Amino acid sequence: MALMPKRVKYRKAHRGRRAGKATRGATISFGNFGLKSLEAAWITQRQIEAARVALTRQMKRDGKVWIRIFPDKPFTKKPLETRMGKGKGAPEYWVAVVKPGTIMFEIAGVTTAIAEEAFRLASHKLPIRTKFVARHDYHE
Repeated sequence: MALMPKRVKYRKAHRGRRAGKATRGATISFGNFGLKSLEAAWITQRQIEAARVALTRQMKRDGKVWIRIFPDKPFTKKPLETRMGKGKGAPEYWVAVVKPGTIMFEIAGVTTAIAEEAFRLASHKLPIRTKFVARHDYHE
């Protein structure tokens, strides 16, 4: 099942800016471990799903996974071999805007070793550098 908004106010969005660090969604709120982004990027719905599958496979469906990012920005593209002009292209897929410091995934109910390995595998599915983080008050 593809992640995408049920409905949006505008069909096409501006590209926007990728500058600055994340101020929201930068702390672990639900689980004990998180995967934090170290770079800014647009993460596609397919990349999010691939990372989620890698996480749940490694955890052998133990514990719980939270996906903290959602693709709500439409990515438009003009058809191949089309001349310039004639307006903006049609929406192709959806992306989540991720800034440095954003917690993208959280997990709970597994050991630190399993969590670290699961996030290592999930990070290979993402186009940015990431970091494994644990809740500051977490003790195994």
